[in-house]
Amino acid sequence: MQFPLPLAWPDQARDVEFLITESNRRAVQVLQQWQNWPVMAALLIGPASSGRSLLAQVFAAQSGGRVIDDAERVGEEMLFHAWNDAQATRVPLLLVAGAAAPVWTVELPDLRTRLAASPVALIDAPDEQLVRALLERGFARRRLDVRDNLLEWLVPRLPRRHQAVAQMLDGLEQAALSERRRVTIPLARDLLAVLFGVAEDSITP
Repeated sequence: MQFPLPLAWPDQARDVEFLITESNRRAVQVLQQWQNWPVMAALLIGPASSGRSLLAQVFAAQSGGRVIDDAERVGEEMLFHAWNDAQATRVPLLLVAGAAAPVWTVELPDLRTRLAASPVALIDAPDEQLVRALLERGFARRRLDVRDNLLEWLVPRLPRRHQAVAQMLDGLEQAALSERRRVTIPLARDLLAVLFGVAEDSITP
């Protein structure tokens, strides 16, 4: 999916492209302040569906820097030379990955040392404010007919993962279209059980 690049850094929770709450605000600030990095390279760490690739695109557009997405899947020699090149040219480098060390196992000692010296912009698990905002935006984009009380019921019960929010939105949309069902609490309760293994009798009304 292609995203139009914002003309400036997103700075409000209602931004149409990248929603910001306390769970990701620090990551945005680290990228905004790239000129103050101790080295001309940084890591952007975030889980799937967290908007990390979009945020990296905004960084590249605003800083003129280079981005390597899914960096943990790229050859270590290439990353090593890219890191060194960023220092030589003073063009900032952003490495985007799902996890930092030690989860991201780096075998090359020289690269491991360089990554350890690089600042980290970390996107945390979504807080309740972000879950609510993502659901509201998802419902609006999908033009789903949603009962007013669904958000209040669903937000505290949905697993605190960006991907879980995306899965719930996709599931609700598919059920609404294929089964001609209105998006209601009973439908969401069914999907919580199917998607995340939550026993229906443990989901309070």
